[in-house]
Amino acid sequence: QVQLVESGGGLVQAGGSLRLSCAASARTSRISTMAWFRQAPGKAREFVAAIRWIGGWTYYADSVKGRFTISRDYAKTTEYLQMNSLNAEDTAVYYCAAGKGSGPNYYYSTEYDYWGRGTQVTVSS
Repeated sequence: QVQLVESGGGLVQAGGSLRLSCAASARTSRISTMAWFRQAPGKAREFVAAIRWIGGWTYYADSVKGRFTISRDYAKTTEYLQMNSLNAEDTAVYYCAAGKGSGPNYYYSTEYDYWGRGTQVTVSS
C-alpha cells in the first residue's frame, strides 16, 4: 500500500504562486505515474498534470500549460506542483495521485491506484 500526503496549499492573491508537495511512502517501486487532479466546488474532479516516475515525461491540462510545472524528486519519492500566475479559476482542492500503469490515459482519474486526502488552494481576486 502506498500512502500519499499532500502539503503546500493555502490562500494566495491572483497572480501569485504556490508550490504543492506530495510525499509517497515506501514501496514506490510499483508506481509508474504520479499526477495532480483538482476539484472545485460543484464541479467534477479534473486532471491537472502528470509525470512518469521513470524518465520524467510530463503532461499538462491545457488550462494550466505554461503556468504550472510538475516535477519529482526520485530520491525523496516526492512530487511537486509549482503553480504560477494563479487565478480564481484555479481555486480547488488539489489531490495527489499515483498509479501503477504507464499507458496513454494518464488524464483519467480511474488510471490511478492511490490518492492523497487533498489540499485546499484558494486564489483571491
